[in-house]
Amino acid sequence: MALLRCDFFSDVLGLSTSMTVLLPQRTTAQIGLSGAAADGDPPVLYLLHGLSDDDTVWLRRTSIERYVAPLGLAVVMPQVSRSFYTDEANGNRYWTFLSEELPRVCRDFFRLSDRRADTFVAGLSMGGYGALKWALRDPGRFAAAASLSGCLDLASRVADTTDRPLDPAIWRTVFGGRPVAGTDDDVLSLLDRVNPATLPDLYVCCGTEDHLHADAVRFAEVAGARDVPVTLELSPGGHDWAYWDAKIQDVLAWLPLPANARQR
Repeated sequence: MALLRCDFFSDVLGLSTSMTVLLPQRTTAQIGLSGAAADGDPPVLYLLHGLSDDDTVWLRRTSIERYVAPLGLAVVMPQVSRSFYTDEANGNRYWTFLSEELPRVCRDFFRLSDRRADTFVAGLSMGGYGALKWALRDPGRFAAAASLSGCLDLASRVADTTDRPLDPAIWRTVFGGRPVAGTDDDVLSLLDRVNPATLPDLYVCCGTEDHLHADAVRFAEVAGARDVPVTLELSPGGHDWAYWDAKIQDVLAWLPLPANARQR
């Protein structure tokens, strides 16, 4: 595969930012690894980072390049700071950057498919929230979306003034004191407003020892009540990279890719 660290200017953010990108390459002579690539434009996975991370973290703490090489899948990992993939009340427009500018820039820079059947999104923790928010707000873009240990009941966490594991300044920056419940930043509320027939396939996983375990259960319950199909995987694990390195492999195997179909 080709590995690129891409530094570029964002008109939406008004500043230079970065993304890490893996592009498929057909290879046969590498020792210990074979690369695949489609004849046409390759499918793409937007892979989102968590609160304390950046666009390099998936590459540094998992073997994502090795996992995707035989799939012929491009992976785009953007940088969004601690924004919760939101147009911040007192910061920058990271939602607009993610949902509008980033796909356009990627298609300008790289040869990527823009077909819905070839487009996927996944993320961990804050990125799991971002992945499902993007899929629920723009379901026509994606064939599948996955949350690993996602912060999916965000409205309750922002409203809770007694149990705040995060610095409250994050919520002031992102939401400016406004409630999240019932808005387009509330993924549970979004489930009330979507047509299940239009949605991509959804996958939610979380470790049973993770402090966000209840969020995964809550999302699945609300989705079930709204007749929204969700693949739910709850298994032993914490909020850590040992869990995410294992589960991203499950997510990749779950994606509706031609390479996966041939193996089934």
